[in-house]
Amino acid sequence: MGAQVNMMKKSVSLILYNIRSTYNVGAIFRTADACGVEKVYLVGYTPAPVDEFGRADSGIAKTAIGAEKNILWERVMNLSRLISKLKKEGIQIIALEQSPRAIDYKKIKPQYPCTLILGEEVEGIPAKLLAKCDIIAEIPMKGKKESLNVSVATGVALYRMLGI
Repeated sequence: MGAQVNMMKKSVSLILYNIRSTYNVGAIFRTADACGVEKVYLVGYTPAPVDEFGRADSGIAKTAIGAEKNILWERVMNLSRLISKLKKEGIQIIALEQSPRAIDYKKIKPQYPCTLILGEEVEGIPAKLLAKCDIIAEIPMKGKKESLNVSVATGVALYRMLGI
């Protein structure tokens, strides 16, 4: 019970920017639910758990296993405007991305409330949007691959940010 109360004080939301795979989105919803994330913003062409006709997305449902029904989510088309809006509300913006400005994710000290931006599986988050972020965090890679799957990276970062 004590750990759950502690997580509630650490208000975190997620922004999923142009994530193509419904399976990645579903897995992120499942991890978000496990971590107590307050809200998920679905930006650009990121698929939503329910379409405009009220039909559930089977790929998201398959991997989220109901978690998509437990988390508040909102469809947003413009990431730049969303970042500006959240900053005005006093929310720290952290991008999880490889960049010359990036800091090792283990050295990040989030200020709550904060939001974590996760980018498109191949192209990531564009430089012009990274420039608007307060922090760019990076998960170091020791193998030959340059990055983790976006849903795996989300879990790694959230558990570290929330101290779970």
